[in-house]
Amino acid sequence: MKKVSTLFLKIAVILIGIPVLALCIFLVPELANVTVKLLPNFAYIKYLVYAVFYASAIPFYYALYQAFKLLRYIDKNEAFSEISVKALEKIKYCAITISILHVLTLPLFYLFAENDDAPGVIFVGLVVPFASMVIAVFAAVLQKLLQEAIDIKSENDLTV
Repeated sequence: MKKVSTLFLKIAVILIGIPVLALCIFLVPELANVTVKLLPNFAYIKYLVYAVFYASAIPFYYALYQAFKLLRYIDKNEAFSEISVKALEKIKYCAITISILHVLTLPLFYLFAENDDAPGVIFVGLVVPFASMVIAVFAAVLQKLLQEAIDIKSENDLTV
């Protein structure tokens, strides 16, 4: 049963990566062009859009790779080990990096809101940083729980 559920999760990890790749290929250039059209005085912002979205794709895929490795550790019955804690730590740092990179685009959302007189656009810009921070906190909690479980297991092994 465990192999089937981890197989399902591995497929889910792969399927999560495909839409982000499609967004990077098709949507980011379009978004950069729309940015130039909406803010013609700030044509250099096009490169900021490219930099932020492509730079945030790198830690995203690295975090997916770490999640895939974590699922392999579960398959090998190595879930309660230091390497699993390290994988969760790397996922946490990737989520924090993504959040910081997308916070850098908030002034861009402010300019869009000023241009269209729609203050709700700023809240749309907060979705990705907020979601990334939720993932970072979740990974940090799992990391701490897993570390405590490993410590308890090692104490029990020493007392026997």
